[in-house]
Amino acid sequence: MSKATRTDTRSPAPHVADSHDLIRVHGARENNLKDVSIEIPKRRLTVFTGVSGSGKSSLVFNTIAAESQRMINETYSAFVQGFMPTLARPEVDVLDGLTTVITVDQQRLGADPRSTVGTVTDANAMLRILFSRLGAPHIGPPSAYAFNVPSVRASGAITVERGGKKAVKATFTRTGGMCPRCEGRGAVSDIDLTQLYDDSKSIAEGAFTIPGWKSDSFWTVRLYAESGFLDPNKPIRDFTKKEMQDFLHREPTKVKVEGVNLTYEGLIPKIQKSFLSKDKEAMQPHIRAFVERAVTFTTCPECDGTRLSEGARASKIKGISIADACVMQISDLAEWVRGLDEPSVAPLLTTLGRTLDSFVEIGLGYLSLDRPSGTLSGGEAQRVKMIRHLGSSLTDVTYVFDEPTIGLHPHDIQRMNDLLLRLRDKGNTVLVVEHKPETIAIADHVVDLGPGAGTAGGTVCFEGTVEALRAGGTITGRHLDDRAALKETVRKPTGTLEIRGATANNLRDVDVDIPLGVLAVVTGVAGSGKSSLLHGSIPAGEDVVSVDQSAIRGSRRSNPATYTGLLDPIRKAFAKANGVKPALFSANSEGACPNCNGAGVTYIDLAMMAGVATPCEECEGKRFQASVLEYHLGGRDISEVLAMSVTEAEAFFGTGEARTPTAHKILERLADVGLGYLTLGQPLTSLSGGERQRLKLATHMAEKGGVYILDEPTTGLHLADVEQLLGLLDRLVDSGKSVIVIEHHQAVMAHADWIIDLGPGAGHDGGRIVFEGTPADLVAARSTLTGEHLAAYVGA
Repeated sequence: MSKATRTDTRSPAPHVADSHDLIRVHGARENNLKDVSIEIPKRRLTVFTGVSGSGKSSLVFNTIAAESQRMINETYSAFVQGFMPTLARPEVDVLDGLTTVITVDQQRLGADPRSTVGTVTDANAMLRILFSRLGAPHIGPPSAYAFNVPSVRASGAITVERGGKKAVKATFTRTGGMCPRCEGRGAVSDIDLTQLYDDSKSIAEGAFTIPGWKSDSFWTVRLYAESGFLDPNKPIRDFTKKEMQDFLHREPTKVKVEGVNLTYEGLIPKIQKSFLSKDKEAMQPHIRAFVERAVTFTTCPECDGTRLSEGARASKIKGISIADACVMQISDLAEWVRGLDEPSVAPLLTTLGRTLDSFVEIGLGYLSLDRPSGTLSGGEAQRVKMIRHLGSSLTDVTYVFDEPTIGLHPHDIQRMNDLLLRLRDKGNTVLVVEHKPETIAIADHVVDLGPGAGTAGGTVCFEGTVEALRAGGTITGRHLDDRAALKETVRKPTGTLEIRGATANNLRDVDVDIPLGVLAVVTGVAGSGKSSLLHGSIPAGEDVVSVDQSAIRGSRRSNPATYTGLLDPIRKAFAKANGVKPALFSANSEGACPNCNGAGVTYIDLAMMAGVATPCEECEGKRFQASVLEYHLGGRDISEVLAMSVTEAEAFFGTGEARTPTAHKILERLADVGLGYLTLGQPLTSLSGGERQRLKLATHMAEKGGVYILDEPTTGLHLADVEQLLGLLDRLVDSGKSVIVIEHHQAVMAHADWIIDLGPGAGHDGGRIVFEGTPADLVAARSTLTGEHLAAYVGA
């Protein structure tokens, strides 16, 4: 290979193309941003800090990343754009110097039962090709090893229109890897018939025990009684074989009941359609309890939970089937792949090995490829998305990360920092929204937003280096070197919560007594078994309230007032004060503005171009009819109350004419978790991740449980807010509650009364208790990774 040599050694003048080294934002006004103008250096690591709700995500995700994505979408043809989501231009005057943005956020991966870690990272696709080339016995192409592809057989005549028409007999077969029994889900559901009816009674005697199925219901009980297929006066246990088949499994059939045409179908398909096809979380509590009683999910007996057909399980490479490979811990699978020496598939082995090594490198080596993607935490989901980009050859792109250290033990944060720096060193711009001081410390450039949250934020308080931030006097600068001290005295437990023989996921027959009446912290490296211990092993029937990191459900019509149940007492107070119906004070019911249906805005769909949302001309964005706004409580109408902040509303509903104790109690809880700046009518879709979790915590605080289990409550919290959270946890414990926290933040560990440390590693290297005791004992012993990092944190 020849290579040209340069003879001109003079230093050339800077090329004009090299002068575009800044991303310029002028006049950004998304959400709470107040006309923000900023210049961000390219090919550097820039960290955005500020209290939760100060506008970081609005600037980075909703302005810079959103506009880059919108402009890329505009390069496609109008036909292609018609199939893509339409994006509105962000509220900003000028955006200059943008590059292609790759967003790695914390949106949970799809919870489809057929979506696994292997399918979302394409590792399964490569494994399928590998087994289709080397597997013995050979059973077919890659699709024969895919649990999402069913086997198909067809035969018949086809007519080929070529010259003279001619019918040709044809057969078609496709070998898929899907287990026919569970259809690739790995689990089968059985309905417990004893929960649906009492077989000693007849239908006329009220045999059905299904919620809502009343004896006079035309669409349910009377349909079965008067269908003509069954004897309504005969006990169900005395039904003939044919009657039982019609009763439980009959295909939909048209019948006439009292002159009305109805559709009759068997009880089991009817229950599946009316209850099982709906989201369990959205059901009313008594319906959800019925579904949990009536439906049992068991591992598929045919494929033993592997999701694969018998043929796919029988085809092996060196004694390992694709099912065995997917169930292996990824760090072990990477070793096995490296041990395969097969020149015919060498490029495939190299690529697959690199992908699996990326899992290990990013701290996810403890996962397996068959892990359902919906069970990953937000932090794990974000790191799984990163795997696609680690080996990428792209340079000069902008990577945007949303708190990449969430769910990471201090031991793992250094590894994440190295990855961020590696992406930067390849010539990329890396923008990170982050609260952890360990990640802020490696930034080339820091942008601090604030000074407060919500309407008190939205301005740039500081731009510059980390050293300048420390001396800058902003909230972040002042708290950057905060270190919580170990408590001199710890509380005494009032009892214990016993866990015996816990074996969920990677736990190794763990026995542990968690002290009650104190603040207990369960910690350990990511993947060591913390969630398995608390969420998977707490004995049933205990007085437990669990606040996990699952997403809040809600549309743009949902807001803190509707989510927390605050709107109900407010509506009743307005109705009582004015002598009218409560439904008038709901923007989703009778009081809604007829022009915008209570949305406050009207949407104009412009096909493949971005739709436009304009404030409703009739209600001017207030969402209510003009006649409703004439009713007042304490001198305010309902739209003015929904525009109040939590702090303002707390004072408003606490005294005077508007005094409403039920509403005041809910508002106190919202203020307690640090959400005093939120407005009551702010759409849930505009809240940050940290705000959503604290909103859930405020809602759960009303429940009457004696034991609270919190899953990383510091998620999305600024350094200054952690102090307030610790105060809240102390108040919960002092009021007689027991608080158990899964946490990596050293400030929470130092503040604990008792620490349970799992490890020593992740996956099959973890699952054991490596320390139990007070934080002071953990620091003194330094016997675990957590002990070492906590000792360094408190300066011991």
